[in-house]
Amino acid sequence: MSDDDVVTFGFVCVQNAGRSQMSAAFAERERAERGLSDRVDVVTGGTHPAEAVHPEVVDATAELDTNLSDRVPREVSTDDLNDCDVVLTMGCSTLDLDADVEVRDWAL
Repeated sequence: MSDDDVVTFGFVCVQNAGRSQMSAAFAERERAERGLSDRVDVVTGGTHPAEAVHPEVVDATAELDTNLSDRVPREVSTDDLNDCDVVLTMGCSTLDLDADVEVRDWAL
């Protein structure tokens, strides 16, 4: 990878209302702390998104100085995920992605 390359991480769960939202938020915070905003993209979504992020998730992450109150679950498409370098699923991997996308299931 050259210094100009951007790496894209996708965080996916079914509802995009808990685990994937938290994971994406923590990845975004880490990206900012390391000064990698121009080199790392973060995508998050669900296969069947909920109406809202779970209130207990908003409360728990607020205790860690991470605000998810303005986040809205979204559907993620296969095309979105095929544009990622690494896709991390939260114990629900049934994805059929291009061979060059690394898929890691965290088995949560």
